[in-house]
Formats: sequence, structure tokens, C-alpha cells
Amino acid sequence: MEEELLKIKQEINEAIEKIENKKDLGDVKVAFLGKAGKLTAVLKGMRDVPSEDRPRIGALVNEVRSLVEEKISQKEEEFNQQELAEKLKCEKVDITMPSVGTKKGALHPVTSMTDRLVDICVNLGFSVIEGPEIESDYYNFEAVNTPKSHPARDMQDSFYFSDNILLRTQTTAVQARAMEMLKPPFKIVVPGKTYRNDSDATHSPMFNQLEGLVVDENVSMADLKIMLSVMMKRLFGQDTLIRFRPSYFPFTEPSIEVDVSCPQCHGQGCKLCKNSGYLELLGAGVVNPKVLDFNGIDSKKYKGFAFGFGIDRASMLFTGNTDMRSLFKNDIRFLKQSR
Repeated sequence: MEEELLKIKQEINEAIEKIENKKDLGDVKVAFLGKAGKLTAVLKGMRDVPSEDRPRIGALVNEVRSLVEEKISQKEEEFNQQELAEKLKCEKVDITMPSVGTKKGALHPVTSMTDRLVDICVNLGFSVIEGPEIESDYYNFEAVNTPKSHPARDMQDSFYFSDNILLRTQTTAVQARAMEMLKPPFKIVVPGKTYRNDSDATHSPMFNQLEGLVVDENVSMADLKIMLSVMMKRLFGQDTLIRFRPSYFPFTEPSIEVDVSCPQCHGQGCKLCKNSGYLELLGAGVVNPKVLDFNGIDSKKYKGFAFGFGIDRASMLFTGNTDMRSLFKNDIRFLKQSR
């Protein structure tokens, strides 16, 4: 056995010198340390060694085994270092070379317009609040002075889950919730998605609104018109012309619709504004006293005004887009133009 161990000690050195790759290293490891390896076979014969020789032979076995394991480990580390060096060489980056450039993403036009409008409102002292998109009939209609007989109640206009639950048709529902919770005076703005059963080039079954509400002791239509003029000029430019027209909304009385001079042709007339020079952009008005009283606010002490802004339509103005449906198709060509 002693001769076999000395022979293994010599053979491992010779075998290590002949190794050229990791496969060869694996073969040597199996040949010496595997279940049928040379060193393993010698170790199995330890039970036949006389007891008086076992200390000396045992020490020699440990020496040879340590030598074999060390030689194999050193060779393995050598290959690992070679592989690392090759990898570093291949993956080396010259940071002094000019950049090849990267394609950056961009905010969707609707998101960009929402952020822009919210920033303008916050700068004017508004607080931003949000509410549920699945709404009750009470908050969506009744609390904002929309009686049961109103045409907006018709199933062809609204998406109902049941007689009492629907997808909100207007963010005004959040204003009704806010009036229950907040104590006047307050100024809030509500951005969010709304849903109506309508779809064509200028309407979408899902669209985005931004509504504002101001409640205080001495607010009036004059305050509303001044504030809307400031908002439109900050949004479209100081040379923007604003036109107010009488209208009707159950939430407000009196009510107005607001037109702005076309940002494409600056009031001269073009395809976008149908040669009128103006574009209808939002509805507004003085909050109906019935709405204030219904939601727990004393209409004899407080007044209010509100406005509703079509974010998608405003986005179309800035992008020059004439079909609202393209905002939601995720056509990569349209999105690249946005960037």
C-alpha cells in the first residue's frame, strides 16, 4: 500500500502537467478521487493494514489525498482566472468613446396634458383629490341635481352594473363626495377617467376629465371667468382668445361653455376648428344652490363655481390629432411621434 501511495503521488504531478482544459481536469479528478479512482481504491485497503502500521500509513494517505486535492484545486483556480481574464477582455468598455445614443420614452399625450393642467390648478391654489371609478347612482346623479328622468340616466349613455352601481359618467361625482367631507372654503380639482356609451372620431367610451370646484362666501361668475381666462392663457399662450357662451348643466346655474381660439390657426380658421377659429373646450358655471344644500353646505352663506375640462380633447389640440380613438389604440407610430 505504501508503494501504491507513493506511485499515486508521482502520477498526480504528471497528470496535472498534461491537463489542457476543464474537461481534462474533470477526468483527472474522477481518475483519482472518484468512486472507482486510484486513491479511493487504496483507501478501501486500509482495513487490511496491520494495526502497528496504520498510524504511519494513515499519515501517508492523508498527505497524498491532500496533495491530490490541492493540485486539482490549483489547476481549477487557474482555469477560472483564465476564463475571467477572457471575459473581461471581451466585455471591456472604452468610456472615452462617444455615445451611440439611446432612444428615450416619453409621457403619453393624455398623461402629459393631465400633468400640465394639474400643475396650473395647483399653482392657482387648488388641492388634488381622487375618487372611485365604479360609482353609486347617488353620487353620480342624485347628489349633483340629476333627477331620475334626466336623459343621462338612460342605459344607452351609461354603463350600469346594477340599478344602483355604474361606471362614473363624470368626475363631478367626486365633487359631491368632497362637499360631504370638506368644510368651506375649499378649492379642489379632480382628474380621472370617466365612461359613457359613445364612440366616434371625437368621442370615446372611456375618456379623461379634469373638474374643479371652488366654494367660498363671495364667489361669483366674474371670479369663474377670470380664473378660466388665466388657465387657458397659461395652457395655450397669452395671445389666446376666450369666448363664453350660455349653456345648461344640472350641476350649475347659470352655466356656460368656454371656447378658445384655435391653437393651430390662431383664430384664422382651419380644418381642426372647422374654419370657425374657435374650439369648444370646457363647461362651467355657478354651482346650483340645490347641490350645495343637498350636500350639507349652507347655500345662503356660501357660493361656488365649477368647471369640467376634456383632457383628451385638449391633448388632440396639442398633437394636431383629429381622431380621439388614436389616443387609446397604442399604435407605435403615434406613440413615437409623441416622443
